[in-house]
Amino acid sequence: MNGALKTGGTDEFRFFRYVAADLRRARVLLYGTADSVTGVKLWSGALSPRFAPVLLCRLAYTCHRMKIGPVGKVFSLLNFFFFGIEIAVRCPIGKGLFFPHTQGTVIGAWAIGTNATIFQGVTLGARELDFSYMQVSRPTLGDNVTIGAGAKVLGAVTLGDGSSVGANAVVVNDVRAGATVVGIPAVEARPKR
Repeated sequence: MNGALKTGGTDEFRFFRYVAADLRRARVLLYGTADSVTGVKLWSGALSPRFAPVLLCRLAYTCHRMKIGPVGKVFSLLNFFFFGIEIAVRCPIGKGLFFPHTQGTVIGAWAIGTNATIFQGVTLGARELDFSYMQVSRPTLGDNVTIGAGAKVLGAVTLGDGSSVGANAVVVNDVRAGATVVGIPAVEARPKR
């Protein structure tokens, strides 16, 4: 997992690099390729309903980092009103973020690694009210994590690199790297023999 994200630090965050990486990943997932996609052709995808929420999220986070929080909150509210997604402005999210759909999604994680795929209706947050936004009550997601539709990841849990959470699962314990968890409460899925 990216060390900067693991600790909540984001010294390497660069808005345009992150957004370009998000766009490239979206093109790969949606169209199977990002070959030779640069410049205007790459950026023309920024208004896609699958990508605009990512752009608004990046703008909100950039404002938070620049200490102009009220402007960041405006971008966050636009995301909520137009796309039904609520993302904590202070949550550092690695490159390659992708939302196949957004409605009903709440992201209040401590940190999210690179190439996260988060489906609709997902909640990443504290088990109890935590308006102070503390790491001891928020989930941390590694790189290449997929969260299925309707899943809930609650509390100070860690989802290891390459892990997957099945649809409607409720995760309240750590998930090891590469594992798939399902159910309520979520347990590791065992391959059928």
